[in-house]
Amino acid sequence: MTIEILKSMAKEGQIFSFSDIYRKTHIKKEELSVILSRLEDHGFIERIEKGKYLIIPLGSEKGKYTLHEFVIGSYLVEPSAISYWSALHYYGMTEQIPRTVFVQTPTRKKKSILNIFGLDYRIVRIKNKKFFGLRKEWIEEVPVSITDKEKTVIDCLDKPQHSGGMIEIAKALKTGQLDQKRLNEYAFKIDNQSVVRRLGYLCDRMGLEATLPPLKSKRYILLDPTMPPIGFNDSKWRLVINLDAMFLDDLE
Repeated sequence: MTIEILKSMAKEGQIFSFSDIYRKTHIKKEELSVILSRLEDHGFIERIEKGKYLIIPLGSEKGKYTLHEFVIGSYLVEPSAISYWSALHYYGMTEQIPRTVFVQTPTRKKKSILNIFGLDYRIVRIKNKKFFGLRKEWIEEVPVSITDKEKTVIDCLDKPQHSGGMIEIAKALKTGQLDQKRLNEYAFKIDNQSVVRRLGYLCDRMGLEATLPPLKSKRYILLDPTMPPIGFNDSKWRLVINLDAMFLDDLE
């Protein structure tokens, strides 16, 4: 009986929640908890987090089988999208391999940092108005939402601490073959002056055309908030340019 339940769930995907299987079977919750515990003990499923399970294919060894990290990340919270440094790497816009999978969502989740099968996942909650610029990618036959190239760069400018810092973002802007018009549109849409300033400054250095909203504040902010606040001031974009001068020269 338990295997039949599992086969039934597998038809809908390799990951399921306690709520999913409860709605499908209507088994008493206490009894269902025991069934799932036994399936886990016998290596048929593995718990991803509280109330969510991965179905282990027949012939695979428990503890050695897992899905692609983006597929797992997409099941942790809904709606969501793979984003920030993870998306930069996916598009080949950074050579650095992030040790954390970044998942963006407008939904509240109790735990923002999870470790699943030895890999860290960070859930970054954003405002609903910032949740846009998504595309679907098929990964291991599963549709996964990921921010598009331009939204990935805008998100990284919004939260550089989730992107490997401004140097990685600048490299992506220079080599990512981005749609400049879409990039400008997203800068307006995300409605964050920090994004506008950072994007404007980097575009100026690279000779890229940036049509951006006017600055509203005279207060200076750091170009890279992940770096020490030491550098020179740029009066046009009201930024403290706290990156190495040699790196900045390479952008031109």
